[in-house]
Amino acid sequence: LGRDIYDLYAEYEDEEEDQFQVSPSHLLFSPTKHCSLNINVGGTVYRLPYRLAAKYPKTRIGRLATCTDHSLKLDLCDDYIVQSNEFFFDRDPRIFHNIFNFYRTGLLWIKDELCPHNFLEEINYWGIRIKNSPHCCRISFEERQDELNEQLKIQRQLMAEMEMEETELLFHDMAFGETRRKIWNLMEKPFSSVTAKLMGVAASVFVLVSLVAMTLNTVEEMQYKPSGRCYGEYVETFCIFFFTLEYLLRLVSTPDLKSFGRSMLNAVDLIAILPHYLQMILEHFQNEDIHLYSGDIETVARVGKVGQVLRIMRLMRIFRILKLARHSTGLRAFGFTLRRCYQQVGCLLLFISMGIFMFSAMVYTVEHDVSNTNFTSMPHAWWWATVSISTVGYGDMLPETNLGRIFAFACIAFGIILNSMPISILYNKFSEYYTKLKSHECTAISRAREKMHFTRRAAKKAGWCLCVYTLTCRAPWLLC
Repeated sequence: LGRDIYDLYAEYEDEEEDQFQVSPSHLLFSPTKHCSLNINVGGTVYRLPYRLAAKYPKTRIGRLATCTDHSLKLDLCDDYIVQSNEFFFDRDPRIFHNIFNFYRTGLLWIKDELCPHNFLEEINYWGIRIKNSPHCCRISFEERQDELNEQLKIQRQLMAEMEMEETELLFHDMAFGETRRKIWNLMEKPFSSVTAKLMGVAASVFVLVSLVAMTLNTVEEMQYKPSGRCYGEYVETFCIFFFTLEYLLRLVSTPDLKSFGRSMLNAVDLIAILPHYLQMILEHFQNEDIHLYSGDIETVARVGKVGQVLRIMRLMRIFRILKLARHSTGLRAFGFTLRRCYQQVGCLLLFISMGIFMFSAMVYTVEHDVSNTNFTSMPHAWWWATVSISTVGYGDMLPETNLGRIFAFACIAFGIILNSMPISILYNKFSEYYTKLKSHECTAISRAREKMHFTRRAAKKAGWCLCVYTLTCRAPWLLC
C-alpha cells in the first residue's frame, strides 16, 4: 500500500513484455485447449479459457493455467474445491471483474469509484501491470491517487495541529509521573475536567485583559502617575506573570520535550512573554547609564539606541494576541490555510509585484514631464500603483494626462481581476480545514466526556459494592 503508482512503473521497466504469442501447435495439441479455468473470487465464479490465461504467463492466473504441477497450483490459490474443480481466491470480486475483462480484451479498464490504494494492492497480487490500462484511464487514476495522497498528507498535518493527546503510559516511567500527568491534562486538555476548562477560560481572559491594558497604556491621561508607572503596566505585569507560570507548567509536565519545542503554539507563548523581560532588563541598564553618566555624549547616544530597542520590544508585545490561537479553532485553521496555500499566495504576490512595476513605469513615463506632478520618481509611482492595484485609492496621487488615466484604468481593472482570483481557493480551503479541525475537536471532547462518565459510574458502582460488602460482613440481619 505504501508504494506509489510510479514505483510500479519502475518495477517493470527493465522486464520484457509479459504478453507473448503462444504457439498455435501448442494450443492445437494441448489437452486443455477446449477447457476453462473455474475461478472463484470471493464467492463469484468466473470461467476463463486456458488459451486466454496462457497469453499472460507471468500473471497469477497465467501461471495457474500453464503450470502442470498440481501442488504448485494449490500454492497459487487460497483453496481448491474438488467437487466443482474451482480455484478459490479470497480477494475482492469487484476489482477482479476488471482483471477478468483484461484477460478477455487485453486492456485493464479502471473504474472511477475504486480506491486507488486498494486497486494497486489487488493488481499487484494478480500480477497485472498498470501500464496495460488505456492512457485515459491511467491519467484519471494518477489524478485520483495524487488527490488521495494529498488528502492523507493534509489529514496527518491536521492531526499534528491538534493538541498532543498523550496516553497514560508515557507518564508511568517518568519522575513524578502521576503529578505531571495531572498538570498536563490541566493545561492541555480543557475538557478533561471542570478545573481544566476553567483554566482554559482564565487563559483567554488574561490574554484579553493584557491586550486592553497595553492599549490603555497609550492613552495620554493614563500614562503618567505619581508612582512613575501607570495602572495598566501593573495589570500587564500581572498578566505576564500568569503567562510565565502557564508556560513553565507546560514545560515541566510535558512528556516529550522535543515535540514541545517544535510546537508552534508553544513558540507563540514564549514570544509573548520574552519581550516583557527583555524590556525590563533594557530599562534597568538605561536607568543606570543615565544616573552614572548623565553628561556623557556617548552615553546619551547609547541610551538613545537602547530606547529604540525598547520601542521594538514594546511593539513585539502585540504578538500576545496570537496566544488566542491555542483556544480558537478558527485561528488555527487560518494559519494552516496560509501554510498549505503558500504557493497560491506566492503567485498572487508575484503577480502584484509585476503589475506594480509595469504600471508604475508606464504612468511615470507619461506623467513625469507634467508640471507640479507627484510622479517625480519610480518609487513614488510604485506607491501609486500599489494603492491602485489594491483598489484602496487614497487619492493623494493621480495622473493628469489622458494616456495616464487610461493606464490608471487598466491598473485598477488588473487589480480587481487579480484580487478576485485566490479568494475562492482560500475560502474553500479554509472551510475544509476548519470543518476537519472542528470534527477532530468534537471527537476528542466526546471521548473525554465518555471517559469522565465512565469513571464516575465505576466509582459509584464500586462504592455501592463496598457498602453491600460492609453490610454483609457486619450486619447480615439488615439484608434479611
